[in-house]
Amino acid sequence: MSEYPVVVIGAGPQGLAAAAHLVNRNLPVMVLEAGLEAAPAVREWSHVRLFSAWPELTDAAAREILEPTGWKAPTKGYPLGGEWVSEYLEPLAQALGDVVRYDSRVTAVTRQGRDRTVSSTRSRTPFVLHVTNADGDESRVLARAVIDAGGTWQTPNPAGADGSPALGESALKERLRQDIPESVKEYAGKHIVVVGAGHSASHAIIRLASLARRDKATKVTWLLRRKAGLGVFGGGSADELPERAALGNGAQRAVETGAVELIRGFRVAQFVESEGTLAILGEEGERIENVDQVFALTGFRPDFSYLSEVRTSTDEVLQAVSGIAAEIDPNLHSCGSIGATGARELVQPETDFYIVGAKSYGRAPTFLALTGYEQVRSVVAALAGDSEAAARRELVLPDTGVCGGAGDFGDAPSTGSCCAAPAPELIQLGAIGTR
Repeated sequence: MSEYPVVVIGAGPQGLAAAAHLVNRNLPVMVLEAGLEAAPAVREWSHVRLFSAWPELTDAAAREILEPTGWKAPTKGYPLGGEWVSEYLEPLAQALGDVVRYDSRVTAVTRQGRDRTVSSTRSRTPFVLHVTNADGDESRVLARAVIDAGGTWQTPNPAGADGSPALGESALKERLRQDIPESVKEYAGKHIVVVGAGHSASHAIIRLASLARRDKATKVTWLLRRKAGLGVFGGGSADELPERAALGNGAQRAVETGAVELIRGFRVAQFVESEGTLAILGEEGERIENVDQVFALTGFRPDFSYLSEVRTSTDEVLQAVSGIAAEIDPNLHSCGSIGATGARELVQPETDFYIVGAKSYGRAPTFLALTGYEQVRSVVAALAGDSEAAARRELVLPDTGVCGGAGDFGDAPSTGSCCAAPAPELIQLGAIGTR
């Protein structure tokens, strides 16, 4: 099937890096992006500063393509999302040129003339990607292999603690936001509630706490599903990413100085709107009144709706790729470090189909850009037949400095940890900021 391209789904950081590796190995490639420009998800949080430094945010194969154009890799500082786009991702997309097709939403991945039940000659049959544009026009693209780097940004988790929208949540489009606020001035004098324990929630808490310090009539409440247990503020000085540690420290100061009220063990069950404000009801009968705005920053989940006709293997708990689930499961994984993964761990029952990037992690909160770059390097090597390079590990990920799984609600005694005696007030935070 060498006459067909390798098709990459998504022109985000990992999708563009995959394309760069394919180009450098002289393999035909096509990137299908639903948006009208590169990295549309990153553009939506362009005002947020990443906790990864510039050297951790560019891919080696991408640099090889960019440097002949006169581009110079930024080497210092921690960019905003918008700077990541303008100084790296957009130039990379432009350098790739016609390789990237915009306004091309993948609605299904199949094998030509075969649904998922047909095994005969399956691995020797090209993939078919069904594509729709904004006008509703449909087309099909044939591929020898598919790399799904579609991410999780478009499928955020709800505020409801049981994984489904809480009662009343779906009707609260204006009152309930799922993004980090760029400007908080409009919330002066109001009661703002943040739901979630990841880095996105910490970003929002720091911004809102600054407002609360300036305007004493502003009230900020932070709701966590976890009870008293190991805390919410990250690994502190033990975190090998200093800006990630600073993010947790800033959220901790917001709570300790009284700018933010932290309520633990609150699992959202219902939203009730009355006389212009909201009441939030918890699973155990708790009630928070007079809420003006809610930020539900509860993480993300993968979208497998367009993969129903290919054979995939995902973990039943995390919805992560099965080969990496045990390593990243926050219910089991209690050490701060997580190993790099490659083609061997990401292999699927469907020959030459791979899920990479944040989507490969399912609902796990520990993904870093570096992880995705190593994944696509290894996967592309495997597709090129370079088994030695595919098996090689070229990345050691930074330690979070956190002990204790994020899946622990603190309802039961700890079953142990691979860390020595855990310090009080520490739990795992989700690595949202690098997507």
